[in-house]
Amino acid sequence: MENYAIIDKVLVNIKIERRVWLFNLLNISYKRKMSEILEIVEHTLLDSIKLLPFLFITYLLMEFLEHKTSSKINGAIKKSGKFGPAIGGVLGLLPQCGFSVMATNLYMGRIITLGTLISIYLTTSDEMLPILISSNVPVITIIKILAIKLVIGMLAGFIIDLIVSKFKKKEQVKEEAVDFCEHEHCHCEEGIFKSAIRHTVNIFIFILAITFVLNAVIHFIGEDTLSNFIMNNKIFGPIIASLIGLIPNCASSVIISQLYVENVISAAIMISGLLVNAGVGLLVLFRVNRNLKENMKITAILYGIGVVSGIILECIGLTL
Repeated sequence: MENYAIIDKVLVNIKIERRVWLFNLLNISYKRKMSEILEIVEHTLLDSIKLLPFLFITYLLMEFLEHKTSSKINGAIKKSGKFGPAIGGVLGLLPQCGFSVMATNLYMGRIITLGTLISIYLTTSDEMLPILISSNVPVITIIKILAIKLVIGMLAGFIIDLIVSKFKKKEQVKEEAVDFCEHEHCHCEEGIFKSAIRHTVNIFIFILAITFVLNAVIHFIGEDTLSNFIMNNKIFGPIIASLIGLIPNCASSVIISQLYVENVISAAIMISGLLVNAGVGLLVLFRVNRNLKENMKITAILYGIGVVSGIILECIGLTL
């Protein structure tokens, strides 16, 4: 009996020790995970906060430009005629957050052609410029990105207008203007300084959230694994990036630009996503235009151009 009692005590001690060991293991694992999360939060805050002054200066310049030139640009687009895709493409490069909305309204009034609208959608960059500038991306690289977007936008615009002219039917559509500032509640009437602060804070929050997610994914999955998964597939990358670009919100351009800055995606994949990204222009199109079939066609054209352009640029090995 004494032997059985001793064996029972030994078994109980083993169970207790096993539980203590398991508890210590879980405790160590929890502390390690918390330490890693705090490290990710620290890196996220440091990476994001250092962008603030650059973001504010960029948005202040953008607000000044928009308030001083928006009416002139509107007039230039209206008078562009058959050169619309070229003029619209060039003007679309200017950093104005409501330009795609203005183009949508002009198209709904049939003041500009479908080719001009697509050209503007393809060349607008939404939040790309502030992100790249504040991340100290070389100026020559930014110029190359804009040049590629311009060439693709103009070329696509002229081809679309050429095709449409073959099947053109005259129609009159009453324009229902949608004000971007009212839609985005950015209170631009309060002055460029306050408006720049609002835009800076809004985008900073997006950057903070997206940077945290990216840092967490890169930390736990590994940058090389993630990059290889996306970059090694010349078709998959542009398809996903273009889908992200379709999101009618500034968040999409922030996500795509940040992925490029973090070296997660290539320049070709980034361009494919940014070509499709038309800001809230598509959102306004679906709100204003009751012809759902036409809206879906425009969206499909935009998406198709982004995907095909990205695949071609990937295949030729684009480097910036």
